[in-house]
Amino acid sequence: MSPTDTPALRSLVLGSGGGGGVPQWNCNCRVCRLAWDGDPRVKRRTQSSLAVSADGESWLLLNASIDLREQILARPAMQPKGQGRHSPIAAALLTNTDVDHAAGLLALRERQPFTIWGTRATLDTIGANRIFDVVGRDIVPRRAVRLGERFEPLPGLTLELFAVPGKVPLWLEEGEVKTDEIGEGTVGVAVEAGGRRLVYAPGCAHVTDDLHARIAGAHALFFDGTLFTDDEMKRAGLGDKTSRRMGHQPVSGPGGTLETLSGHAGVRRILIHINNSNPILIEGSPEEQQVKAAGWEVAYDGMEVRP
Repeated sequence: MSPTDTPALRSLVLGSGGGGGVPQWNCNCRVCRLAWDGDPRVKRRTQSSLAVSADGESWLLLNASIDLREQILARPAMQPKGQGRHSPIAAALLTNTDVDHAAGLLALRERQPFTIWGTRATLDTIGANRIFDVVGRDIVPRRAVRLGERFEPLPGLTLELFAVPGKVPLWLEEGEVKTDEIGEGTVGVAVEAGGRRLVYAPGCAHVTDDLHARIAGAHALFFDGTLFTDDEMKRAGLGDKTSRRMGHQPVSGPGGTLETLSGHAGVRRILIHINNSNPILIEGSPEEQQVKAAGWEVAYDGMEVRP
């Protein structure tokens, strides 16, 4: 960015689905069946990732989705420019080490310079798994960030990480699991450029006072929309875990997102990381209408938001 350019915050939804995307490869639930059949009411979705930029040329990935290569193919803004090797992807930041948020780093292994950012706990977790060393540390440095520390991963783009309640990734679960632990393992991201701010929290077990304050100071919010009801998976016969057991606050019901974040009507609010079983994915469904009536939007792949 040249000194005369004015930063302007842009965000591009690369993937809006939860783990598995929509349709999920092995699922024939109500939502997935419609997607398999090509019903226009259900958009196909890849797994959750958001790209942000201050100049529209260099982009920071907020999470590296396992579907990243497909997302790059679908979005010209993410594709190489000029001759030889190049990528607009200049950095990636992980909010946790869930497979659907971290495995996409493996798609970025062709000796392309960029920087990986995250908390020390997150970087230590991927550092302990040598498969991530295919993204060579000599050309792709890893930068640890403390919670509450403001930093600039790209010119004109200022970020701050903050703790949100969550749990360890499924692949690290052992014994009794604490589902609303607050620390470096699950974080939200506050992003600012050109005086505009957004908050990104694709995983959150419940809303804290700190999160309320950060949302109140933002122009846009991308928030965890994994399941509509706490017992959605059980009702659909897809599993035994509740939304809260998986570390996600449900969208509806007592203590759900529509209730707990109802006081932020002045902020543009968007649900992201939406599980394939969630009926809000069916356009025109009663559940989607309930979400819209409460002032929320449902993210979709390719959605661009300029807060």
